Amino acid sequence: MDDFITEFIREDLASGRFDHVHTRFPPEPNGWLHIGHCKAFYVDFSMAEKFGGKCNLRFDDTNPEKEDLSYVEAIKRDVRWMGYDWEDREFYASDYYEYLYGLAVRIIKKGKAYVDDLSEDAISEYRGTAVEDKANITLTPPGRNSPWRERSIEENLDLFARMRAGEFPDGAKTLRAKMDMASPNLLERDPVMYRIRREYHYRTKNDWCIYPMYDFAHPLSDAKEGITHSLCSMEYEIHRPLYDWFIREAEVFPSRQIEFARLNMTRTVMSKRWLLRLVQEGRVSGWDDPRMPTIAGLRRRGYTPQAIRSFISQVGIAKTDSMVDIAFLEYCLREDLNRTSPRVMAVLRPLRLIVENWPDDKVDFLDAVNNPEDPAAGTRKIPFRRELWIEQDDFAETPPPKYFRLFPGNAVRLRYGYIVTCTGCDKDASGRVTAVRCTYDPATRGGDAPDNRKVKGTIHWLSAQDAIPFEARLYDYLFKVDRPMETEPGKTFIDHLNPDSLETLPAAWGEPCLAQAAPGSRFQFERLGYFVRDPDSGAGGRPVFNKTVGLRDTWAKIVKKG
Repeated sequence: MDDFITEFIREDLASGRFDHVHTRFPPEPNGWLHIGHCKAFYVDFSMAEKFGGKCNLRFDDTNPEKEDLSYVEAIKRDVRWMGYDWEDREFYASDYYEYLYGLAVRIIKKGKAYVDDLSEDAISEYRGTAVEDKANITLTPPGRNSPWRERSIEENLDLFARMRAGEFPDGAKTLRAKMDMASPNLLERDPVMYRIRREYHYRTKNDWCIYPMYDFAHPLSDAKEGITHSLCSMEYEIHRPLYDWFIREAEVFPSRQIEFARLNMTRTVMSKRWLLRLVQEGRVSGWDDPRMPTIAGLRRRGYTPQAIRSFISQVGIAKTDSMVDIAFLEYCLREDLNRTSPRVMAVLRPLRLIVENWPDDKVDFLDAVNNPEDPAAGTRKIPFRRELWIEQDDFAETPPPKYFRLFPGNAVRLRYGYIVTCTGCDKDASGRVTAVRCTYDPATRGGDAPDNRKVKGTIHWLSAQDAIPFEARLYDYLFKVDRPMETEPGKTFIDHLNPDSLETLPAAWGEPCLAQAAPGSRFQFERLGYFVRDPDSGAGGRPVFNKTVGLRDTWAKIVKKG
């Protein structure tokens, strides 16, 4: 079944309103893209592709106080990584400043815009606010006209030109559209089109001291590029009357705005303003911190473009906002990584295992499967020696009920290797276990068990002599609650931060092949989860591996419970 946007576009083509499809992704370069933006440009690019059209990448850079070239480069890098290409269709609203100024003059000449001397606070006061009556019905009493609303066209043209020339201080005057001060939609009450700001722009430098507002620049930039369908999230539905008004009054290409529900996801926030605060306050290491929902953070965490696109595709396009469980995103990730990630063995919290009946100088090379989901991936050789590393929690001197791993007298299978039986352990003066001892059965190599013994536990291991050291970073959700944006009075989303969202293990061990893994290489550490090589180096130049996601599928449990 088609989504509603597809149906709208088909109707437009069938009616002759448009004879082609041209969309755009218009980020503001004031931060890095997050997974919510992924849905936005997924919709923009996929709709253009579906109808054989084109999609532009246009930077809405009309707010120089917060914009920067570094954000432009980060956005382009992320969109490309997600698999989208805009070819030669890269544009900037700042390239249209002269064009937009000319359209503003055209609207003034029609008597539909005026220069106002009210301050920002006064404009807000004159515009009015929504109130609730005794029946809790929201009302919007009419606003008040500015004392300068009826200036003549000639005076407005003169003042606007002088605004551009820099004759007035910042905030002294604005250009406003003459719409409807009694409209129930407060945004229609004479919105500001231009304001005076002496700010350096990363592209136009100091050429301009007046800058267009979003509601004016956005639709007219769409028109400039011949955008047929301006696809945006539902928060812009209330802005649509302005979009249509400016296109109509400027007498330009009739682009059409269509809104869809934005992506909301548990355990995170989808606001660049809030994400910027996390970065600026040092709550995270940067925009690409693996706990962040930014595309760069997800990439560094080990996510794949294929998994993110699968997630967004399955979430679908709707008109109604909803909250998606982050477990579903993790499910999509596991589905992809399970097919594509080579398996290796690693030990995060090492404990020495001594095979007492194995000769000191003997080494055996065992066959290990690289990926059971991909027979073509083949096998690799892993060394087995007298001294091994195992996980600390794979041994218990006094085991709890239903514990099937190593404890005195119990046997387990070493993955790809032998069945071993625990004979005891060594301890230091404080009573801490420093090594576990066992014996192996030579007849059980590679899974053979001629006596048909049934061993309930299988654990992973490494040859202590051959393993390479690395630093493991174990990431959890950044927030403790599903909806961190919902707070009690006097609190903010910061109060919901998870203090245990990162655990660093500096003394982990892995198979020798991990030493050559390039940054971004993904693996399944058997029994532990999926990990990715981080671009950072740990202490002493050790490689760093970030935990991407665990093996346990919590989404399957959610579905099972209905």
